[in-house]
Amino acid sequence: MRVVRVSLGQRSYRILVGGGLLGLVGRECSRLGLGRRCAVVTDSMVGPLHGDAVMKSLGDAGFDAVQVTVPAGEKTKRWEMVAACHDALASARLERRSFVVALGGGVVGDLAGFVAATYLRGVSFVQVPTTLLAQVDSSVGGKVGINLAAGKNLVGAFHQPRLVVCDLDVLRNLPEREFRAGIAEVIKYGVIADAAMFRRLERGMDRLLARDPAELAWVVARSCAVKASVVGRDETESGLRAILNYGHTVGHALEAISAYGKWLHGEAIAVGQVVASELSVARMGMSRADADRVRALLERAGLPTGVNLSAGERRRLAEAMQLDKKVVGGEVRFVLARKVGQVEWGQPVPVADVVAAMCEDRGSATHGGAGREGFAASQIRA
Repeated sequence: MRVVRVSLGQRSYRILVGGGLLGLVGRECSRLGLGRRCAVVTDSMVGPLHGDAVMKSLGDAGFDAVQVTVPAGEKTKRWEMVAACHDALASARLERRSFVVALGGGVVGDLAGFVAATYLRGVSFVQVPTTLLAQVDSSVGGKVGINLAAGKNLVGAFHQPRLVVCDLDVLRNLPEREFRAGIAEVIKYGVIADAAMFRRLERGMDRLLARDPAELAWVVARSCAVKASVVGRDETESGLRAILNYGHTVGHALEAISAYGKWLHGEAIAVGQVVASELSVARMGMSRADADRVRALLERAGLPTGVNLSAGERRRLAEAMQLDKKVVGGEVRFVLARKVGQVEWGQPVPVADVVAAMCEDRGSATHGGAGREGFAASQIRA
């Protein structure tokens, strides 16, 4: 088992990475000095697969656990589900020393974390992510929240977990499309902070796609280490932490204008990373070779790298970007790269330039290997 530490003073916590960890959730929670009562928040897809294992682990460790199941999908991140979870926690008589376990992907983690942050003005929570994207990104760092119709993650809080448990065994049965979507966040870490990691991904993408256990363990642990380093220096995104949003301004806008249903998060930010790379060539002196490497690696992962937008969709995309959390004084601020492994945050870019870069045709390759979900990048519609 690999252990990554997020250093935040009294709010520090461990990220456990390895196989067979679901059965250890109860034991690890018992080491935290938490109250006896807890709630496992999961969704209708993950609960039937892994809920019993986590509930048994908690019960064997002496916890009195109740399972709260919400519908699967991004549309679950809304006020009505927060209220429903609050009611469930109250019915189970959770107290200030009680805690919430988030068992699922990024949606469940964001929702359950926000529920924990707001119930009784804040109770502890533990992340047990079950998708690659959640293991390498959303479960770490304490950003929790929900969506509004106007935009993604516009309501939320910083509420750090007490523990993150990444069981690699749960990724064996993860649908191929979901697995590939998680790789988008992995690639992002190489672009923003670790050129050596990016080169390893170029060499080892086939092994990662095959879910080679050793490669997967390294990728998850290294991704968590990069994020932990950034979060440890800037917990509340006052500066450096903004680099974690490379590709996300466009990605979140794509998700918003498609009503949070057509795009997986990783697919949307894959397109966003290509756009950010094109803007980086034009504005930051990033080499054409590096921008092409980013695009090529995303394509090798079977991710979309372009989108077709109608005039109306371009207008809606521009409006959605104006609601991004990184807008300052009406200007959209981007994370842009000087080269693979080095980025700068807070770069103002006119929305018209973003849309132009997004719609520029550079002959994107086919989104391969996703079975019936596969598509040509040039055919993607918002």
